[in-house]
Amino acid sequence: MATTRMDGYQDIIYEKRDGAAWMIINRPDTYNSLVKRTLEELTAGVTDAAEDPEIGVIVITGAGEKSFSSGGHVGVLKERTSADSRDHMRRLAHLGIAIRTSGKPVIAAVNGYAVGAGHELHLMCDMTIAAEHAKFGQAGPKMGGMPVWGATQMLHRMVGEKKAREIIFMCRQYTAQQALDMGMVNLVVPMAQLYPTVEQWCKEILEKSPQCIRVMKLALNQESDTNFWASFFSGAEMFAQHTGTPEFLEGTSAFIEKRKPDFAQFRAKRKSKAVAAS
Repeated sequence: MATTRMDGYQDIIYEKRDGAAWMIINRPDTYNSLVKRTLEELTAGVTDAAEDPEIGVIVITGAGEKSFSSGGHVGVLKERTSADSRDHMRRLAHLGIAIRTSGKPVIAAVNGYAVGAGHELHLMCDMTIAAEHAKFGQAGPKMGGMPVWGATQMLHRMVGEKKAREIIFMCRQYTAQQALDMGMVNLVVPMAQLYPTVEQWCKEILEKSPQCIRVMKLALNQESDTNFWASFFSGAEMFAQHTGTPEFLEGTSAFIEKRKPDFAQFRAKRKSKAVAAS
């Protein structure tokens, strides 16, 4: 297999292999979390692959066997201001636009945890192949956050309204088999077969008409894109305004301190009104 590693990347490993572009999030010490440079490099890589006529399919995965991506780095999140949050959400938007407008199928090869924004990243991809030990889920309201990058726009289209609300509201984690059963992933395989299987899917895609695939991806995205970006940008602004509030800080602090967050304090009790005697 002819492999060319692209220079200039630190947070990801970007390789081109026989017509497929592979992007490996290379931050295993933080469960492949997504920080500023990671998002910028993923966006640059996907854009480069989209503009390379020799590339017909894009693969996104994580380094190691523990995590595809854990989403945001909690230590960074805790220090984030509203302005920082706006910038972060803008970078997420740029990556989402790059993936959805690439004109080429994007496969998520989920090699472990796909949670939070990492879960939204796999939702953003056209197809997902998961290792048997992979885990999926959102963590937004558990952490004082909101999954407005893709979960609130895409998840219900895959698993249905009721299940999507369960996943987003409850912040539970689901096995790869459960994800397959609910229509969130395409295929589950043993970890040893994950990348060979992805390579086989890439090979099959590369045998197809690239222009037909480009048009079909556009057509499939058209209906969801009608409301996708309006929902994202309004949600992103509300999330930015929420960032740094006491309620937000309670969620991130509790995670770092390994304790259960006390969100009950933010549900103010109604003041009882004295009833005047007649």
